[in-house]
Amino acid sequence: MTDAIVFEKSTHGSMILPVMSLREVVMFPKSIVPLFVGRDSSIKAIEMALDRYEKRIFLVAQKDPGQERPDVEGLFEVGTVSKVLQMLRLPDGTIKVLFEGLYRASFDHERGLMIEDDIQMVRTSALPDLEGNPMEGEALVRATHEAVEEYSQVNRKLAKETILAITSVSQPGRLADSIAPHLKATYDRKQGVLELRNPVRRLERVYELIQEEVEVFSLEKKIKGRVKKQMEENQKDYYLGEQLKAIHKEMGRDFDPKADMEELEVQLKEKDMPEEARAKAMAEMKKLRQTPPSSAEYAVLRNYVDWILALPWNVVRDVDIDIKQAQKILDDDHYGLEKPKERILEYLAVQALVKKLRGPILCLVGPPGVGKTSLAKSIARATGREFVRLSLGGVRDEAEIRGHRRTYVGALPGKIIQSLKRVSTNNPVFCLDEVDKMSMDFRGDPSAALLEVLDPEQNSAFNDHYLDMDYDLSQVFFITTANSLQTIPLPLQDRMEIITIPGYLETEKERIASDFLLPKQLEQHGLKSENLSMSKGAILEVIRRYTRESGVRNMERELASVCRKVARALVEDGDMDKTVAVTKSMLGSYLGVPKVRHGQREEEAQVGVATGLAWTQVGGELLFVEVALMPGTGKIEITGKLGDVMQESAKAAISYIRSRSEFFGLRKDFYKEIDTHIHVPEGATPKDGPSAGITLATCLASALLDIPVRNDVAMTGEITLRGRVLPIGGVRDKLLAAHRGLITRVLLPKENERDLKEVPKVILKDLEIVFVENMDQVLCEALKDVTMETLFCPSADIIPVSKALHKGHEFSSPQ
Repeated sequence: MTDAIVFEKSTHGSMILPVMSLREVVMFPKSIVPLFVGRDSSIKAIEMALDRYEKRIFLVAQKDPGQERPDVEGLFEVGTVSKVLQMLRLPDGTIKVLFEGLYRASFDHERGLMIEDDIQMVRTSALPDLEGNPMEGEALVRATHEAVEEYSQVNRKLAKETILAITSVSQPGRLADSIAPHLKATYDRKQGVLELRNPVRRLERVYELIQEEVEVFSLEKKIKGRVKKQMEENQKDYYLGEQLKAIHKEMGRDFDPKADMEELEVQLKEKDMPEEARAKAMAEMKKLRQTPPSSAEYAVLRNYVDWILALPWNVVRDVDIDIKQAQKILDDDHYGLEKPKERILEYLAVQALVKKLRGPILCLVGPPGVGKTSLAKSIARATGREFVRLSLGGVRDEAEIRGHRRTYVGALPGKIIQSLKRVSTNNPVFCLDEVDKMSMDFRGDPSAALLEVLDPEQNSAFNDHYLDMDYDLSQVFFITTANSLQTIPLPLQDRMEIITIPGYLETEKERIASDFLLPKQLEQHGLKSENLSMSKGAILEVIRRYTRESGVRNMERELASVCRKVARALVEDGDMDKTVAVTKSMLGSYLGVPKVRHGQREEEAQVGVATGLAWTQVGGELLFVEVALMPGTGKIEITGKLGDVMQESAKAAISYIRSRSEFFGLRKDFYKEIDTHIHVPEGATPKDGPSAGITLATCLASALLDIPVRNDVAMTGEITLRGRVLPIGGVRDKLLAAHRGLITRVLLPKENERDLKEVPKVILKDLEIVFVENMDQVLCEALKDVTMETLFCPSADIIPVSKALHKGHEFSSPQ
């Protein structure tokens, strides 16, 4: 539907009128506006309108406010035909005129301006409003009334009478013309409103301008409030600062910033530090002088200078190296641990010859409680260095290592620099504890930050984000500790010398308990050596039945529990000289029911039960494997919470037995008539790894051939489909478990023969080690009363269970 032109009663036709151009002002119909007029041409146009044109004049805005007398191109096309209501001449030659807008009109641009008596004249044509949508107009009028009310709340200069007059208007076009003059919009935007002939569209544009004005007023109010608050705080800080100065002056503690700056400069000049650090600090001092003490930036700059002054840039503690004394300290503090001690003494010997050696990077890897951190302390004591410990467990933020940049609020250097400041020396023993427990998140990867710290080729120029300059860490003796290498990134492992600390043997634990831990606990519980004695059997019982660990922490706790009960008994009896002798049989009354099932071998040889050897983080363990055969359809069940690798070892063992069925005297399709269930006891404990392969194969062969497995034999090794036995790890701990479980013969892969050098002789003398290369040898050594000839040339007397599985026989279910 096209809009039609509708003329109201007041519509005027075409007429020639004097024109007056307006600077940054837009005249609207139905509005009364006072204007100060100073241009001669404008004054003459007003006088002509009063004399000849019944006070009518055409007011139109000029495009460029700077033009004195614009031509036709310098004027907008649409203006307002207005009436001069009142004119007042002022002493300075200007006049104040009150205009009333009558109706909007345009002038003939093609004809242009006409000059009459040096006055610009134009032919105007009225521009009546177009017809709009009445429903939309009514809705927009209501919304605009509400917007005007809101606008009046933020613009207090708008009189109440004006608001009432505006809200009483209900016609869209007239309402828009009434509001527009009161808005603080620019003249070109108001001109755009004037040129809209559709009243609904015109009111809609005015509504948008009102909303923009409200938003601008609100933002302006918020900014003024914030500035005012900041000024009040600054004045408050200044006032309190002046009061504080007066108080200090009265108390004889006058704070003089100038004297403070001079003192800092003297300290910087006298401090033994690299020239780069001195130049950086002096540059910060220059900024500090220009910053007022009440400013927040002052504290940031002052903290930075203080950190530079506090660091031990070239402070190195003298190291007196005595190899014999160092060895005595290490032996006094730790029993065993020969390999780590040997490496440390080698380093000290080289340092004694070279006088200066880059700090080594040692990584002590071992299970909990074996003395990794305490060994680092002993190294510091043996070398005469300060000791620093930094726990990295749970650290996820790179800034913990490298520090924060100074742009952050509360920024500090990293833990490395902070620790060096605390010990005030540049060559301490620095223990980075639990390096395998670090993690990463969106804040960065701290293990990547350690790559520079723990690289002897790079750490001479370690760059902390807070200091923003190089710091020399090459003289620091770094020692890291970890429980496992699996979670340490390979690039970080490559920068360190890995020293594995194995778990203690039973003999070592017994010695540590009797010589170190028990006397220590007696002293801590106020007891004398005469008050409590424990037999060797009692200590071994604590080790075997009450603790399950590679270290000695839990054993120390159990000894402390015994000491507490003895102390209570002495206090209750009132006899402080009483002697209590604790034996193995009495241990239950002190420590209660045993907490750990001690691995023991089977009492007699059994069919389908074999003994393997496993490695855990708390040392070696005996691993029992059971196999049961049942009539069925060839299903295989594997239980015992086995990992993927161990399940694959079981499948490889089954495939090996099937591939050798003809040599064992079994039918080729024997597996189709039976169900096989393989189980590893202690099902709540996860188990994984390939080293149980030959144990699983031996157990299966025993069950199928009905030949018992020797109960004094334990085995470990990985199996292939062809029956080859591959090497495994953890030989030392596994042999220790076999010795503890009263095993006399151990089957090991041939390639593990070289690992026996790490096994104590006290263990080897009680064990018969048999090295095997294939499963044929394993079965001959493990199965009872079996030789190579009888195993692979079976008779019915040797293999009674296999009568049903033997060639020419059928499997029948038991009745």
